[in-house]
Formats: sequence, structure tokens, C-alpha cells
Amino acid sequence: MQGYHYPCFNVTSPIPDVCLVLVQSDRKLNTFTEAMRRDFRRLITRLSDDSQVRAIVIAGAGDHFTAGLDLQEAMKGPILSGVDRTIDPARKARINREYILDFQACVDVVERCVKPVITALHGLSYGLAIDLACCADMRICAANTRFCVKEIDIGIAADLGTLSRLPRMVGNASFVRDVCLTGREFSAQEAAQVGFVSYVEETRERAIDQAVEIAGQIAQKSPVAIQGTKDILNHARDHPVGESLRYTAVWNGAALQTQDVKEAMLSFRLRKMPTFEKL
Repeated sequence: MQGYHYPCFNVTSPIPDVCLVLVQSDRKLNTFTEAMRRDFRRLITRLSDDSQVRAIVIAGAGDHFTAGLDLQEAMKGPILSGVDRTIDPARKARINREYILDFQACVDVVERCVKPVITALHGLSYGLAIDLACCADMRICAANTRFCVKEIDIGIAADLGTLSRLPRMVGNASFVRDVCLTGREFSAQEAAQVGFVSYVEETRERAIDQAVEIAGQIAQKSPVAIQGTKDILNHARDHPVGESLRYTAVWNGAALQTQDVKEAMLSFRLRKMPTFEKL
């Protein structure tokens, strides 16, 4: 796509109104560096605001989606480099907290994106991969995908969102605690059984094609309706039914005034595909 130049992300538009973001790190196992995660935040923020984009697919280049953070670089960072005994513990805690919150924002950007986001996972999908996938609206994976909440094995609790989001997505508390407390791998088939992914495709290429096809279906709908639906679903997840219904009434009180409703109704009567303006 014109104007989207990021060293470790290949940004293309395989079909109209759909953006495909390929993670292509220069590190082993497609791991994320500090520079990558900051670029990722800028990239998704731009795509969220881009009126030419109506749906986004995130996938990995090479043999793996991503094995998570580049641990060699992370060991030099403020969290894993050890305690500086010259800094007061409360002040060190503040430094750590601000670092974690900033990193969380680089992952949360997927959930905050007003456009639907689909992840197509394959190969190693560890740590940060699950954090990103949990923020996405839909997850598709290849049969060779190996998932892992890996943070437990480096002596920390996962802090970028998996522990907060995965229990809300998977209706099996025992499974969630199993994979989060043991750090064991789980397969694409197991992920499908517990509802973490929607589809398991034979290959990486098939998984990406399926994700792009679904994104294309979304892109044909009213962008007003799509963005409203995503926002209301996110609100409903975090609030009681009564609050969500009131929120929906306020949202649609404004959104129902769109010309998209008239276009959709007319197209339905005429049995033709509606055409909606960019948002």
C-alpha cells in the first residue's frame, strides 16, 4: 500500500478495502524487537484512521507467525536486566509500571482499532502472538500452529493481555489455567476445540487466504454498521446487559441516520450489491 513503509512489516492490499500486514522480523523465529512493537503501534493506528481500509488481516512471513519478544534484547531492557540497587524500589516500580503500560498500549492498539482485525497464525505462535491474537476480532490458524503462553517459563506472569482476555474468550477455565500455569504448547486442533480459533486450515497460505476472504466479506458491508458492531460487541463483553443495551441505543440513535441504511434497503429490494461510501 502506498505510503506504508515499515522495515519489519509488509503492508499490501490483496483485494479492495482489505489490508494484509505481514510480520517479517529480521530476527530468528520472527520475534519482535522494541523498534518493531513501536512501529506496529504506529502502523495499526494509521490503518484504523485510513478511510481506504475497511478490514485488516495480520499474518506472519516465513516459517512462524512470531515466537514473541526478542529475549536477547529484552534481557537488556528495564524489566529483565535486573534490579538497580541505586534506585529506590518504589521508583523502580514506577519505571517498570510505565514500561509495561506503554508495551500494553502497543498490543491494545489491535483491539482499539475501529476496523475489524483478523489474525492468521502459523508455526510458532508464542507469548506476544497470543496477546495480539486475543486482541483481534477473529483468529484463523494453519494446522501446524503451535501456541504457547510462554512468559511463565521466563519467570514472569504474562502482562500484555493474555491473562485478562483469554479467560473471557475461552469457556474452559481449566484449559486456560492449564496452558497459562504450565507454559505447555497447545495445537491448532486444541485451540479450535476450546473456541480460541474459528478455523484451522491446512497451510499458512490457506489460512491467510481464508482470512482475506472473510475480511473481503466484511469490507462489502456498511462501514458504519461494521464499526458500530465491533464497538458494541467490545462494550458488551465488559459490561452488564442493561448497560450494553443503553449504550447500543445511544450509538444507534446517531448511526441510524446514516445513508447506508437507505442504500442497504434499496439494494435489498432491487436484489443488487449495495455500494457504501468510505468512512
